[in-house]
Parts: sequence; C-alpha cells; structure tokens
Amino acid sequence: MKLFITGIGTDVGKTIASAIITEALEADYWKPIQAGDLHNSDSQKVKSFLSNKKTVIHPNSYALNTPASPHFAAELDQVIIDLNKITEPKTENHLVVEGAGGVFVPLNSIDCVIDLIQFDYKVIVVSRHYLGSINHTLLTIEALQNRKITVAGIVFSGDENKATEEIILSKTGINCIGRIEQEPYFDQNVVKEYADLFRENLLKLQ
Repeated sequence: MKLFITGIGTDVGKTIASAIITEALEADYWKPIQAGDLHNSDSQKVKSFLSNKKTVIHPNSYALNTPASPHFAAELDQVIIDLNKITEPKTENHLVVEGAGGVFVPLNSIDCVIDLIQFDYKVIVVSRHYLGSINHTLLTIEALQNRKITVAGIVFSGDENKATEEIILSKTGINCIGRIEQEPYFDQNVVKEYADLFRENLLKLQ
C-alpha cells in the first residue's frame, strides 16, 4: 500500500500525521522534496518519532536550502525540479509519501505537488481547524477527486471542532482515519499511542 500524505496548507500537522501512519504500518517513509530545515528535516523528525525497527527512511529527491515554496527554493539553489528525476524508492514494504504544503504548491513553472501523486497512491488529507479550513479542506478533496485520485481518508489535527469535522465528513463522505490532539509535545511514546489507535482504520484501506 502506498499512502500520500497531504495537508490543506502549511503547518497543519502533516509530518506528525506521517510519523504516526508510518509507525502504525511499520511502513517505509519518503519525502520527495524538502525545502529548508535541512539540519532538522521532516525525514529526520519522522525518524526520531519512530519506535519500530522495520521502517526505512528514503532520501529526498530534492533537498533545498530555503524554507519557501519549492519552486522558489529551487530557483535560489539554481536548480529546476524535474518530475522525471523524482524516482519512487523500491520497497516491498508499505510506503508513506509526504508532500510539501498543499496540493497546489508549485514545484516549477508547470508542476505542483498534486502532480507527484501516482495512480496507485491513496491520499490521506490532514485538516486542521481554523477560520477558512472547511473551504480549504473541501477544495483540496475536490481537486484530488477531479484528477481521479483516490482520497482514502482524513486525519484531523489540533484542537477538536466538532461542527467543522462533521460538516467536512458529511459533505465529502470520506472516512476519518483518526484525530491528533493538540498535544504538549510529541515523542516516540505519544506517536506509538496514536499509531495503535490509527492502525485498524489504516489497514482497512488495503
């Protein structure tokens, strides 16, 4: 099973969700494009949150120096992101692929994050409540479905807002994989607790 984790925007909890899902499935993890924070990258963060010994963290296809939209970070590094040079790692294990920001974050003058999503990927959308998040969540899901991309589920992150979550689930008909509370911190133990909670719903996606 190949799961692509995307968010409705930046800083919605996508990396924590990716770590939890990776731990739950003892999957391999791959972030094709990292922009900025190379000394504390998302791959390094995910690795630090994992307890299992099976996961392989695969290297980024592009590791860019500036925390910015990948197209601009690449321009500053004097490279052009080429989708043909982004090769999915070979593995017999489940694979969790983490995107960058939202689905229409540009990678170059033509392609966006949504163009990284392969036909055999199932997408999990990470949503976080804020004013406008219903709209952003529904737009994200509609954009994916318009491309005939399978949206396998939603993960809600941060403080619970039942009204927001209920209307999103009602309008989309998509299953909730689980919710991640606004925890004071995340470490291996907290991630493992969530992984145990999420595992059954994730295995149903196979």
